[in-house]
Amino acid sequence: MKRAVLAVSTLSLLSLTACGGSADSDAATGKPRPTPARAKQVTANERLAKLVITKAEVPGLDVKATSRDKGDDKYVFAKSPDDVTVDKPACTPLAYAMNQLPLGGPQGDLTHYVPQGNKFTYITLTAYAPGKAESAFAGLAKSVDSCGSGFTAKANGTTTYDSVTAEEPVAKAGDESLAFRSTMPFQGITHTMHAQAVRKDDVIAVYVSVDGMAMVQDRPGDAKLPATVVKAQNAKLG
Repeated sequence: MKRAVLAVSTLSLLSLTACGGSADSDAATGKPRPTPARAKQVTANERLAKLVITKAEVPGLDVKATSRDKGDDKYVFAKSPDDVTVDKPACTPLAYAMNQLPLGGPQGDLTHYVPQGNKFTYITLTAYAPGKAESAFAGLAKSVDSCGSGFTAKANGTTTYDSVTAEEPVAKAGDESLAFRSTMPFQGITHTMHAQAVRKDDVIAVYVSVDGMAMVQDRPGDAKLPATVVKAQNAKLG
């Protein structure tokens, strides 16, 4: 009886192979198809790279990559969150957000920027393990509520923020949205920067706009977030 069962099993496998090819091989090449275990795992940064907006999605504008590991170090405030110290610990997430550093303990992060004349909008995308994005976003929200009187951050230089004020997001999106503005004094002149954060599932996008020439020209700066850029990136998050 055992021989009969084995014979039927063998005939069944031969029949399947003859009709449709092996379930684990490619009919054209005869090579094994990659199984889920063999397939290359997509890294967090590779995933984020597909979520960043492109020039085609913001007509008339450019989207450029930036890296904290490249360029002249004297112009980089910090390469890593570990390089930053804040006089008020509760304000640490704000210091990270304002300087294109990832919040919390992410799996990966990427920063791009969109130049518009003298103004630049930085977009930092950060990916997290399941459930971690919510806590990172909550930490930033708490900072906005707690740091209205400002704070000081030190890394490659010292930056003082006089105030932090919550405001309406340019465009609400995702599962959570928040927005705020901060004021920064420089040589007696006040510069205002606007920022927004959006969480969609386990990805957080942080937008920050800066008037790059205001300090050089000794004039007040007030760089508002461009709705076109924010809405396009929000849409890409899904």
